[in-house]
Amino acid sequence: MDLLEKIFGSKNQRKLKKIQPLLKAINELEEEFSKYDDSKLRGMRTEFIQRYQLGETLDQLLCEAFATTREVAKRQLKLRHFDCQIIGGIALHNCQIVEMATGEGKTLVSTLPVYLNALLNKGVHVVTVNDYLAKRDSEWM
Repeated sequence: MDLLEKIFGSKNQRKLKKIQPLLKAINELEEEFSKYDDSKLRGMRTEFIQRYQLGETLDQLLCEAFATTREVAKRQLKLRHFDCQIIGGIALHNCQIVEMATGEGKTLVSTLPVYLNALLNKGVHVVTVNDYLAKRDSEWM
């Protein structure tokens, strides 16, 4: 490790540092969103689309969209996105490659940027090389 890396951190550490405020904001929304009933959560999509059409960017909607996705996953799938999975979702939304080991929740991670980017009504594609997982997860999620 050279002197500059010791002072400023590695490239990955700097990227993670930039993501921390988003992660904090998403986590701070969890209690509020947990109080919403199912119809309010369903209505969030329409609200997000309207806000996008009025000029907000996907990046501006990210925290609330991810908080909505997390809450729906908790209720419908009985799975809660962990912080590392939220970070993975942010990275995927930012067109970065995310490497995760078997069992770390890649499918759950993908629900975050898929929901956010689906707000554009242009379609969203999830690519995998595993035919079994593609079939299972498309039905499951």
